[in-house]
Amino acid sequence: MIDVQNLSKTFKVHERPPGLGAAFKSLFSRTYKEVKAVNNLSFKIADGERVGFLGPNGAGKTTSLKMLSGLLHPSSGTIQVDGFTPKERQAQYLERITLVMGQKQQLLWDLPPLETFHMNRAVYDIPQAQFAESLKLLVDLLGVDGLIRKPTRQLSLGERMKCELVAALLHRPKVLFLDEPTIGLDVSMQATVREFIRDYNDKTGATVLLTTHYMEDVTALCPRVIVIDKGELLYDGQLKELVRRIRPDKRLTIRFSTEIAPDVLARMGHVVSQTPLQAVLQVPMARVSDVMRDLLGSLPVGDLTVEDPPLDEVMRDLFAAKKVAP
Repeated sequence: MIDVQNLSKTFKVHERPPGLGAAFKSLFSRTYKEVKAVNNLSFKIADGERVGFLGPNGAGKTTSLKMLSGLLHPSSGTIQVDGFTPKERQAQYLERITLVMGQKQQLLWDLPPLETFHMNRAVYDIPQAQFAESLKLLVDLLGVDGLIRKPTRQLSLGERMKCELVAALLHRPKVLFLDEPTIGLDVSMQATVREFIRDYNDKTGATVLLTTHYMEDVTALCPRVIVIDKGELLYDGQLKELVRRIRPDKRLTIRFSTEIAPDVLARMGHVVSQTPLQAVLQVPMARVSDVMRDLLGSLPVGDLTVEDPPLDEVMRDLFAAKKVAP
C-alpha cells in the first residue's frame, strides 16, 4: 500500500544574528543553511497494517507525512501510495487518503460539526446513501450523536477531536495518516480515540500510519514501528522485537501481604522502586523464573506481575544508541 524509497527533503533556512543592524542587512543580503529534514528514508507498509511512525521532536515525522499526503514535494526519492504518486495530487488519490493532525482542525468554528460533514460530502461527491451509512457508523463508534448539532466552539478539545475524526473519515479513505491524534487529550479520551482507530481498522481494513509521543498509543495500536531520528531510519520492525533487543530484561511488580525490610530484594535484581508493601524489580530475562521462585518461596507475596520495560525507556535507550542492527 505504501512504498517509500530513498526519500529526502531539504529546506533552506534563513539565519541571522540578533539586532537591528542584522535585521536591516538581511533585507538586502541573506545567509541560508540547508537542513535535511528527511534523509534517504525507505520503508514499505502492507495493506491494512497499523504502523507507528516514531521519533523525537524534529525527527522528520510530520514532514514525511506531508510528503506522503502530497502537501510537500520530496527533494529526492520516490513515494507510491496505493499505486499513486502523492505529489501529483490526483483526485482519485485524495479520495483514498486522509491526514489528521492533532494540532489543526477543519471544523467550522461557529457552526455545528454536522455542517462540516455535509460540506465534506459535497467536496468528495459522496452519494447520499453512502454518506448516511458512513456517518451513522462513525457517530456510533465515537459516541458523538449528542455533539454534532452543537456549535464547534462549545465543544471540549476531546469532543472536537472525535468530530474531527468523523469529518476526516466520511469518504472512507483506504489510508490514514494520523499525526498526534491524541495530543492534549485526557487519559480517558486518549483511550477512546485509540479504541476507535483500532475498531475502524478492523471494520474497514484501512492502512494506518500513526505518529505520536504517547507510548500508550503505540503499545495499544501498533504491532510494527518505524523509528527515525534526524530524518534517518533507526529501526523498522516488530515492536516486541525492538523491546527485546534494546532492553532484554523484565519488570516484576510485587505486592506484599505484609511489610518487608528495604534490603531484602537487592540480591534478586535491580530495585527500580520500593515501598513497604510494593516493589518493582528489573531482572534479566534469563533469570525471571529463578527470581519468581525465590520471591514466592521466601516472601509474603500477595500478587506478582511480569511485564516488558516501559516503552518510554526503550525509546530513550534507542535514541542514545542511535542504531539497531537489522
